[in-house]
Amino acid sequence: MTNPMQLFDISPEQIDRVVLVFYARVRQHSILGPVFAKHISDDGWDVHEEKVAGFWRNAILRERSYAGNPMRAHVKAENVQPPHFQEWLALFDEVLHEQLPENTANSFSALAHRIGTGLRTGLEQVRAPKDAPPNLR
Repeated sequence: MTNPMQLFDISPEQIDRVVLVFYARVRQHSILGPVFAKHISDDGWDVHEEKVAGFWRNAILRERSYAGNPMRAHVKAENVQPPHFQEWLALFDEVLHEQLPENTANSFSALAHRIGTGLRTGLEQVRAPKDAPPNLR
């Protein structure tokens, strides 16, 4: 680890590779592919992948490489539904375990699942009817 503030041992190049492989598979995925295709044109993937890689480098390596709001982006993308996060995480885990050493993949997966759970829960709450009871899970 070169940065004592980073969460676990991974290089920026490894993060970039995971993101690249993951989104190549997303584009072919029967459920996730159409969801993303509505928001990202064929020539827009490089920009999206760089933004997401910046998000992960920021979260893990503590780089200042991301300045966005993932919750706002997912809420704005109205075709993104809470069940999509289960598909997303399963595919992401598959890529992590293929591309990274086991301990690194496990650490990255744990972080992704925490973030995914937060996004899914936030989406459920934002889209719940105004008179619905709060979701306390």
